[in-house]
Amino acid sequence: MKRNNIIPSMMLSISLLGFLFFYLFPFIISLIYGLTDNPINMKFVGLKNFSDLLQNKYFMLGLKNTAIFMAISIPLNILLSLVIALVINKSTKYRNHFSLVFLIPLVIPSATIAFFWENLFSLNGIVNKYLSVFGIEKIDWFQSKYGMLVMIFIFLWKNIGYNMALFISGLNNIPEEYYECADIEGANWFHKFTKITLLYLMPTIFLVLIMTFVNSFKVFKEIYIITGEYPHESLYVLQHYMNNMFLSLNYSKLVSAVYILTIVIVFFVAVVFKTEDRFAKDLRS
Repeated sequence: MKRNNIIPSMMLSISLLGFLFFYLFPFIISLIYGLTDNPINMKFVGLKNFSDLLQNKYFMLGLKNTAIFMAISIPLNILLSLVIALVINKSTKYRNHFSLVFLIPLVIPSATIAFFWENLFSLNGIVNKYLSVFGIEKIDWFQSKYGMLVMIFIFLWKNIGYNMALFISGLNNIPEEYYECADIEGANWFHKFTKITLLYLMPTIFLVLIMTFVNSFKVFKEIYIITGEYPHESLYVLQHYMNNMFLSLNYSKLVSAVYILTIVIVFFVAVVFKTEDRFAKDLRS
């Protein structure tokens, strides 16, 4: 018995050491940086870095734009992905072809995506050429107030296919017998969707919500390639601020921003867990 416990104990010890080395120690060191003036003097300043950060107009601009982007793109992404998954799941003849079309953006490199959207929405791009046919003046999309709409559009185009695949997998796990029983009882499509489909999709919806939240931070790559370090204010998000602080070696502000973002992420995940559990209980009742 002791011999059989040696290997599992060794594997758990290696995992624990990896967690300490790659996660816990950097977390503690980052907290120390956040409470000092700079990594060289290491003078304790308490919460001054966090207070200064909340008064920094560029950080607040990035925080506001990030919040607006997520508030619009995340629900819209989930809704469109679910609708497309429901439509494709009903199709029997061209299901694989439609699925492949929506999954293509996942395998395209970020540089190629950025080049495509830049040529599409630039001042002399394809969109402006079509708009000029109707007498509409050219718009420099990435240098105007419409930049946020373009960023949301890019995010939806790139991530709908991934969420759609998750929803299709969840739909295929719902037994058909439940729908047949509902048909016998005379239930309409709304009751079948809310009492069967939505109920059994709750774990998938929860997973899609978390993955969409995480993927919403990844749109920064394409925007950064197109616009650089200092984009139009409508496209300036938290990643721009943290990236610029890293390039300027301002680790105190960088770490403070990361910690505030971590608090927001943890709070979001906690709310999602609580809401999902309560919503599932309500549906079962």
